Amino acid sequence: MSYFCALHSRLRFFMRLITSLLQDGKNLFFFVAANSGQIRYSIPEEMKKGSVIGNVAQDLGLDLKRLRSGRARIVTGENVQYTELKTDKGILVVNERIDREQLCGDVTPCSFSFEVILENPMELHRITVEVLDINDHAPVFPIKDKRISFEISESAVVGVQFPLQSAEDLDVGQNALQDYVLSPNDNFILQQHANPDGSKYVEMVLQKPLDRERHPNLSLKLIAVDGGTPQRSGTVTIDVTVLDANDNAPVFNQSVYKASVMENTMTGTSIISVNATDADSGSYGLITYSLSKMKGSAADIFSIDENTGRIYVSGQIDYEKDKKYEVRVEAKDQGGLTGTSKVIVDVFDVNDNAPVITIMSFSNMVSEDVPPGTTIAILNIKDADSERNGQIHCSVAGKRPFKIESSITNYYNLVSDQHFDRESVSEYNITITATDFGSPPLSSSANLNLKISDVNDNAPLFDKSSYSAYITENNSPGVFVFAVSARDSDWNQNARVSYLLEDTQVSGSPVSSYVSLNSETGVVSAIRSFDYEQIKQFELIIKAQDGGSPPLSSNVTVTILIQDQNDNPPQVLYPVQTGGSVVAEMVPRSADVGYLVTKVVAVDVDSGQNAWLSYKLQKATDRALFEVGLQNGEIRTIRQVTDKDTVKQRLTVIVEDNGQPSRSATVIVNVAVADSFPEVLSEFTDFPHDKEYNDNLTFYLVLALAVVSFLFITCLVVIISVKIYRWRQSRILYHSNLPVIPYYPPRYSDTLGTGTLQHVYNYEVCRTTDSRKSDCKFGGAGSQNVLIMDPSSTGTMQRIQGEKSILDEPDSPLEVRPERQPPSGPVPSPDWRCGLSGH
Repeated sequence: MSYFCALHSRLRFFMRLITSLLQDGKNLFFFVAANSGQIRYSIPEEMKKGSVIGNVAQDLGLDLKRLRSGRARIVTGENVQYTELKTDKGILVVNERIDREQLCGDVTPCSFSFEVILENPMELHRITVEVLDINDHAPVFPIKDKRISFEISESAVVGVQFPLQSAEDLDVGQNALQDYVLSPNDNFILQQHANPDGSKYVEMVLQKPLDRERHPNLSLKLIAVDGGTPQRSGTVTIDVTVLDANDNAPVFNQSVYKASVMENTMTGTSIISVNATDADSGSYGLITYSLSKMKGSAADIFSIDENTGRIYVSGQIDYEKDKKYEVRVEAKDQGGLTGTSKVIVDVFDVNDNAPVITIMSFSNMVSEDVPPGTTIAILNIKDADSERNGQIHCSVAGKRPFKIESSITNYYNLVSDQHFDRESVSEYNITITATDFGSPPLSSSANLNLKISDVNDNAPLFDKSSYSAYITENNSPGVFVFAVSARDSDWNQNARVSYLLEDTQVSGSPVSSYVSLNSETGVVSAIRSFDYEQIKQFELIIKAQDGGSPPLSSNVTVTILIQDQNDNPPQVLYPVQTGGSVVAEMVPRSADVGYLVTKVVAVDVDSGQNAWLSYKLQKATDRALFEVGLQNGEIRTIRQVTDKDTVKQRLTVIVEDNGQPSRSATVIVNVAVADSFPEVLSEFTDFPHDKEYNDNLTFYLVLALAVVSFLFITCLVVIISVKIYRWRQSRILYHSNLPVIPYYPPRYSDTLGTGTLQHVYNYEVCRTTDSRKSDCKFGGAGSQNVLIMDPSSTGTMQRIQGEKSILDEPDSPLEVRPERQPPSGPVPSPDWRCGLSGH
């Protein structure tokens, strides 16, 4: 330490010497210093405000005191000051966001300069900050909607070029635009070119002929990428519309069409439609249909619509005259190209009667529990045609759980094919189709609507197998706790759910004394106010029952969790606050800093953060002498005890929990700062006494004296009565002629002539080897001393000290009461402990 003091004095001497020299040559120093300091920093753009650029004091060789005494500041001609000088640390930090593109544009390198001025003596230093580019801009195409459109004929030659819009990138160097990429395709490639200024532009080149019929529209992606890390890119969409050329003839979708027509078909009846397509567009794709020149009578029997390609009957068809016709159809576009196809028309005999369905019997509602094979309806079906045209096939349309069974001629039964489930399907729309075997077949149908009536075959179901609900303690009776919900897939009364509370026990009481349940809504409400300290959670079982016959039900368990509130203040266990006595903790005047005086022990019956306790010193006779541990409640000295400190010290400690709002309790700790007991006695006799406590004690003493006097008189009367009674009995025996039998008390025996009674006497002595941990505390050298003093009496003070207690003497009149110890935590062991008893 002396070495550093000497070094400091020497440095101060040299500083004064240098200052005097500088004052003599001030002008020369300014000239030299103003041109001697220039530094340069390089930083990336977009640094956060407050980021360190460099240590100016260290780089310029300046002392921090020099920066402060010289009122160092930054001088710049710009409106925006991008940097700030921290004179207390000598560092240069970012003051405003630096955007390289805004500051320098495409100029590189980008930098800005400013001067740092110091006074007394005057100094001027130039600082240049180079702003490095970061890849914070992606290439952008300056095009509205990010789309480029081209219209190119499919007859365009290979090699034709299409210029594309260039992209822009505000970054420079490697972070600037580096390359273009065209999405993969079969028709175009990308060629890149460089301008004299170094910028790039691209062209799209056709490398394969376009085909509008295959790809009428092309959508390509042009991507511009830079060279930064991470790499950024910009995209534009290229839409290519392919213009048509007449290079395709009409083509029929079939080379041969076949149709059939019944005899006696009316004129104008459509028998078939032909269809041709042209891959071209516009006028080149418009098609007209026509029938080629036909031989025989076919030219008078059929006609075609030139726009739609539909063929009609235009004459009388006679099966007995011609059984088959062949017609050639032509399709021609507006460019003169033609395509042909052939139509074969077969003539069949007429099947002109459809089956007739008559419902003989039908039940429109059945129960869902009917077995498979139950008859639903009886049908009668007839067909006026003959042979195969009059043979009938009957079926149920769609996938339905029904089937048709034939009973007798022309009668059919509709029966169920599987079990019904009303919860899945509540009704069926049944379509029965009867088809004859004619060619072409004729058919008819009938629709039946069947409803499924409900059976109570589903129990109510809860959403979860168990529920948890939370309620804060000290709630109001009747408050909402939780709501359960169960659903039943049945219908009407079978689906009407009611909720019942199972009769269970909670801490020996029925659960119905805790909560109530609304049978209609399933709402659980509290009947009483809950106390977290008495019950933390309980379970109840709720049954959901439907209204079916017999009813079905299911159960769910609901766990009610009581949440704690900060409704209990801390309870101080130690030191014990007595009504009429003053208990003082003794601190010797030789106690050092950090001496453990005592420890405040408190508990909080709440839980969680509501039970986290903190200890604070609220009031004290001398706040500079003691402190209380915030977490452990230990009272320690924070300075050396001196002779000037008063003997009587009174501390008020407040114990607070961590609840919202917090609750607290206070405890008063009396401390005696002394080395001898007479000094303590003279000071602590001034403590006030509790008059109310003394009045109560006097009342109890008088009452006890009266009770003892009454018991004494009663016992005296009883003893005298017994003596008189025995004396009269002995007189009666004396005057009688009966032999006298001596009376001996029970268990009486003469042992070795002593005549002692065999009574057992138990003596209990409570002694421990360590009086500091015993229920009975004894004073000793270097151990704990307990003083019982009566400030109102004139008697002498009794001091209990030494390893041998006066309780060892058989006739000791002193009664030592056990001192209550704190239930938890280490109990402080002060050198002195005084108990001052009052009235």
